[in-house]
Amino acid sequence: MSERSPLDRCPGLLRPFVADDGALVRLRMPGGRVAVSVLREVVEIAAAHGAPVVQVTSRGNLQLRALPNPLPLAVIEAVEATGLLPSASHERVRNILAAPLARDLDPLVASFDAALRAEPRLAQLPGRFLFAISDASASVLSERWDVAYQQTSERSGTLYAGRLGREVAPAHAVRAMVDVALRFVETAPDGAWNVCDLPSDSPVFEGLEPSTAVAAAPLVPGVVGTDLVAGVPLGMLTLQHVEALAEAADEVVITPWRSLVVPSGAARVESLRSAGLVTEPEGPWARISACVGAPSCRRTTVPTLDLARSAAETVASRRLTATQDVHVVGCERRCGTGASDRVLVAPPTVDDVVAALTTTVPTATAATRGEQ
Repeated sequence: MSERSPLDRCPGLLRPFVADDGALVRLRMPGGRVAVSVLREVVEIAAAHGAPVVQVTSRGNLQLRALPNPLPLAVIEAVEATGLLPSASHERVRNILAAPLARDLDPLVASFDAALRAEPRLAQLPGRFLFAISDASASVLSERWDVAYQQTSERSGTLYAGRLGREVAPAHAVRAMVDVALRFVETAPDGAWNVCDLPSDSPVFEGLEPSTAVAAAPLVPGVVGTDLVAGVPLGMLTLQHVEALAEAADEVVITPWRSLVVPSGAARVESLRSAGLVTEPEGPWARISACVGAPSCRRTTVPTLDLARSAAETVASRRLTATQDVHVVGCERRCGTGASDRVLVAPPTVDDVVAALTTTVPTATAATRGEQ
């Protein structure tokens, strides 16, 4: 079996990553489902020990940063008390996206998460390995997953690995996904972090035929039926946001697009907007994101968050039209890049970011390297 874990720097609670602003921990929530009371506890933990905000990442996880290094036992115990660490051995491999509006997928997500944690060998998966579960809507299949399952009816569905797939009934989906992941752990060569790194004759693809998943576009902020997709500006969740969410719902769904699905939230649009969440698809705050940049990251001197924030405020004040999804990064690592983003690497001025937000010229993007 290939041992990739010593080089795998994807953080968890028990193995933080040390950045220039302190220790960083990442908390996984399979399928993104989380109680608002738990969100409040996490934000309060962050404020008590580090930065007073919690990052919503491009994989629908939560990040706490600027924590003391070494990480105090009090932080670990406080997070454990929220229930977000059901497995010490598998915490970093519970990377499971699910269609945010498809609540009928919850039992399948829970079953797969339990099976993942129950298989000791799967603790060796790279922290970058991503699973996706969707319904007929094809939501989240736009993301850079390694293994996906799409349930298209009560009795039918398709398992995907890369550009290959096969029909699998929902009753057998969990076992099928686990089997593909096990073959990856057991046969992937050194240096292979994802399915896309594998040769075409890899045993991981055994039994699969050419089959490309047709993906839906990412959800954008706005009302969807009785629900609300609420964007989190620059992915920074604050206590003010959580307090407003608590008035609207008991549970929300974290999406991989730095937003939250608020069940029955359509009736609370005004209060959530007043709290600083993004409730409409138009406007710069629905279009812009950024890596953490300087001074928190040692790889750059560019204050990416400040540039992005100033650009959004400029577009709004000038009443310009934001037409592009723009992700501002400080270096070629391009952390947190989304599939539809126009990427700006180390832009020199706010005007450069404003121009990117308001142009309609398409720009090719590179694959995501890191998660933020």
